[in-house]
Amino acid sequence: MEEQTNYKSRETNPIGIFDSGYGGLTVLSEIKTLMPEYDYIYLGDNARAPYGSRSFERVYQFTLEAVKWFFRQGCHLVILACNTASAKALRTIQQVDLPQLDPSRRVLGVIRPTAESVSTLSESGHIGILGTEGTIRSGSYELEIKKLYPDVTVTGESCPMWVPLVENREYDKPGADYFVQQHLERIFEKDPLIDTIILACTHYPLLMNKIIRYLPKDAKVISQGKYVAESLRDYLQRHPEIDRKCTKQGNIYYFTTDSPEKFEQQASIFLNEQIDARHTDIEQKL
Repeated sequence: MEEQTNYKSRETNPIGIFDSGYGGLTVLSEIKTLMPEYDYIYLGDNARAPYGSRSFERVYQFTLEAVKWFFRQGCHLVILACNTASAKALRTIQQVDLPQLDPSRRVLGVIRPTAESVSTLSESGHIGILGTEGTIRSGSYELEIKKLYPDVTVTGESCPMWVPLVENREYDKPGADYFVQQHLERIFEKDPLIDTIILACTHYPLLMNKIIRYLPKDAKVISQGKYVAESLRDYLQRHPEIDRKCTKQGNIYYFTTDSPEKFEQQASIFLNEQIDARHTDIEQKL
């Protein structure tokens, strides 16, 4: 496609950041703050969002198409900055598809880095997970946390209205209070011993002020961006063979499968800057 040809003429091999929509921009923001020298390319599959309520098979199909798109753009490392894609597609892509597509490339998710942070955050050993229906139903956070810390108790609560609140710019309005308070009360009813809440959706940090308002005073809440960024930096330090393939000119490119104008407008919710976005179709045409 024309926009991809123009992009590839720049001869960069960026780090790919993928989300079904806009939330992954909160992860990208933390990553580029920590590692501004790298080139990045962000893809939002906005035309087919949200992923949260879709089946495992459909999320896997869409995510694999996105990974192949990133590879065609020259990416040697792709981050699934989407909890649903990480929960429903990452393992299959890593174990089944990558060996066939290109064993030298890497696809990473956001769940493992977040799970690894649990030991330093919780004193009670009781963790709460707030996420989309798909992420909570998958049980991926519980599985990852239990692998690392078998004695930790994990309780999940799906919050289906939170993403629409953010994307419709209602996250700081009084109407959002009801939905935030409702789900926090529910998760603490399930387990009153929770002392740490993980926001397992990249949209949710925009609701942070309201979450803190209704959080018990002895509990804390964490968003993923910081931990994913630190984990990525550590990964590149431990894997110089991947790091060498990532170009470092400080460029960021934004693509969407929907309207670039709408993407630019919505992105301003997540990034404190104006961006230029381009449209792409991620399915490879024959």
